[in-house]
Amino acid sequence: MNYKFIYVWVFSVLAFAKAYPQQTPNQDSYSFSLEEAINHGLEHNYQAINAKRDIAKALKQKWETTAAGLPQINGGLNYQNQLIQPVSFLPASFSGGPEGEFVPGIFGPRQNMSLTATLSQLIFDGSYIVALEASSTFIDFSENANNKTKLEVRKGIINAYGGVLLTQENINILTKNRNNVQESLNETTKVFENGLAEEEDVEQLQITLSQLNNQLNSAIRQKEIALDMLKLALGIELKAVITLKDNLESLAIKNINPSFSNEALDLELSVDYQIAYNFTQQRKLEYKLERAKSLPTVSGFINYGTLTANNNFVFFNNNQLWFDNSIAGLSINLPIFSSLGRKAAQDRTKIAWDQALTDLDRTREEIRLSYQRSLNNYQTAIDNYSTSKDNLRLAERIENKNQIKFREGISSSFDLRQAQTQLYSTQATYLQSMYQVISEKANLETILNTPEFINQK
Repeated sequence: MNYKFIYVWVFSVLAFAKAYPQQTPNQDSYSFSLEEAINHGLEHNYQAINAKRDIAKALKQKWETTAAGLPQINGGLNYQNQLIQPVSFLPASFSGGPEGEFVPGIFGPRQNMSLTATLSQLIFDGSYIVALEASSTFIDFSENANNKTKLEVRKGIINAYGGVLLTQENINILTKNRNNVQESLNETTKVFENGLAEEEDVEQLQITLSQLNNQLNSAIRQKEIALDMLKLALGIELKAVITLKDNLESLAIKNINPSFSNEALDLELSVDYQIAYNFTQQRKLEYKLERAKSLPTVSGFINYGTLTANNNFVFFNNNQLWFDNSIAGLSINLPIFSSLGRKAAQDRTKIAWDQALTDLDRTREEIRLSYQRSLNNYQTAIDNYSTSKDNLRLAERIENKNQIKFREGISSSFDLRQAQTQLYSTQATYLQSMYQVISEKANLETILNTPEFINQK
């Protein structure tokens, strides 16, 4: 789903994630079960932290909007010192002089000071009413965005946790396979040296051992990367040490719940649907705002001030006279004619609202499709796990039989290598099937917005 414009509306709510990491207590080592990792991550993950801050910002913005319609008091102090006082010219006839002549003079004190306080109150403004509605909608969106972030953070932690377990199990299996091949190579080499085996048998085992060593080294490096990814998801410094309490197989079994597939999709609980609905509400409010601009605005004020003047700065002496003044007023602004500009703006926002409603319908169908796809993937993952588990037992038996035959000289090294290759492939499929059960369950829970299911098991 494309929520690009939604995120612009909330000042890049979801593009913020890596900006200001939360400072967690200094700690060199951690030990987590999956549930403990999720709880820690929801508290310290960088995206989760900023999503909570977005809610706090939305609450402050709501009060900022509300305060605009409440009484406002502003004060002012004005001081003037006329360094060079202006000269005025009066007719000389005022003082008995000849007509047509003027006498220069300086009038008024050199310094003056005034104090004023103004109380203003918005009485009616349609835009203000719409803004109050928009601030509440903005809080709803921020809360839904926070829930969306928490779900994605949770899913990311599950996948990262499972990824570490996957690499660890892969290392264990590769180590076991390498040790077995090394043992076979040592035995075969001795037999070859005694002239009872062909050189090709040794070479085949050397090839297998070399490949296993490369795969093991690669798996060890992958584990370090997987651990760093988990630390990042948990909001932990990369230099810290993490140990995991769960293992891959027990976690996969814990996440196999066939009855979970019967859980009905409730669109009203879907965070994606809620966010799309918030978007339609925003467009609706934008339309209402344009309509409100056609209404009159009414505001009132009352002003009180005091004024004094003197040639010297003696304004705070007790005998200095101050002269009070006050004024009250009412302002009414009535839009009359805008050359159909307001009508065009109303039509534009109405079209945008209709587009948002269409997008909401599209989102509804996309969520249904995502649910069906995720449900199918989860059921397939369970089937693959069951099948790969059975296949692993068969592959182990086949490899063991070929190992015995090879040692007894009944089968060739080529047959043994084929059986080993089949076993290694089946082992990898089995590990991946366990990881897919965990991952697909998390995907389905994210769509259903029901993460509590994993904690109930």
